Amino acid sequence: MLKRIEFACAGGLLVAVVVLVAIASIARAMGSPIIWSVEMAQLIFAWLCMLAADIAMQEDRHFGLQVLQEIFSARTVGLIEIFNILVVIGFLGFLLYYAWGNMILMHPRLVGAAQINASYIHASMVVGILLMMRTMVFQLVRRIRTRGTM
Repeated sequence: MLKRIEFACAGGLLVAVVVLVAIASIARAMGSPIIWSVEMAQLIFAWLCMLAADIAMQEDRHFGLQVLQEIFSARTVGLIEIFNILVVIGFLGFLLYYAWGNMILMHPRLVGAAQINASYIHASMVVGILLMMRTMVFQLVRRIRTRGTM
């Protein structure tokens, strides 16, 4: 259910950024540029990138090394995968700390012609990291359960 909502939001943001860029391009060609279009495109694209990164993690589409599966036994590979997930969760926790601080720091700043708080753009990092941490915790639980059935 949550995955469908996340996928629909990412699709909607993709459509929004494409439509916005197309309209802004046509308006500029006609001699009447939309001055806030660049800022809004950046905002939408930042959120789209974070949602897409989490969707890729959910589907195991991020890069990985398959060499280990050929060298070690299935049990050892399972342990290595669990260790890797724990490292990624720790790294995401580290990033979350600084992303949160950056979002708070950017709140008073206004972005260009749109005059929106920069924290709306930087909040995408906080939400994206939280989504990725959730995904990695679910994968950790799944790997531990799978390992227990071996």
